[in-house]
Amino acid sequence: MALHGLVLFCLTYLLATATPGPGIGAILARVLGRGKEGLAAFIAGYVVGDLIWFTLAATGMAMLARTAHTLFLGIKYAGAAYLLYLAYRLWTSPMKAVDDSGTPPQESGLRLFLASLTLTLGNPKVVIFFLALLPTVVDLTNMTILAFLEVAGAICTILTSVLTAYSVTALRARRLFRSPRAVRWLNRSTGTVMAGAAVAVATRS
Repeated sequence: MALHGLVLFCLTYLLATATPGPGIGAILARVLGRGKEGLAAFIAGYVVGDLIWFTLAATGMAMLARTAHTLFLGIKYAGAAYLLYLAYRLWTSPMKAVDDSGTPPQESGLRLFLASLTLTLGNPKVVIFFLALLPTVVDLTNMTILAFLEVAGAICTILTSVLTAYSVTALRARRLFRSPRAVRWLNRSTGTVMAGAAVAVATRS
């Protein structure tokens, strides 16, 4: 793949991933509410989800993805339902001050991975980028295996970096909440953000 083409994709993808949307809202709310617990698995789900959509676009299966309307709706609503579940958990969680030295209740890494994967596969923002915008940036009809690997590597690097940066910012902000009242405000605020992300995923076409 030509260098200028790869650079153009990286810049476009960086802008698309860094722009706040349901995915960013979900990871910020999760980190603010639960800290770094399961963060690696949660981020991995986002990355794999983007790689799946890129593979569909690069292998000429975009038309199939567009026609599988029922499957797409199922995935989209499953992702929205998970966000609503997280919002409910945040709203109903007990008022306990944040203690980074403690050990929070563990959640299955696989469960977190599948949750963010489902959210990504059903996120209209991601779908629009890979099925509509990507073909205008990358020549998918003449893509070689090397070019595919170059773009896939860029996706892994850029998306992981962007989500990590957002997560670090959220972790630093989380340390400000040391009283039960502040934690209740944090939980309900992030729960509202999570619910808003769920609505955005479910209602966007």
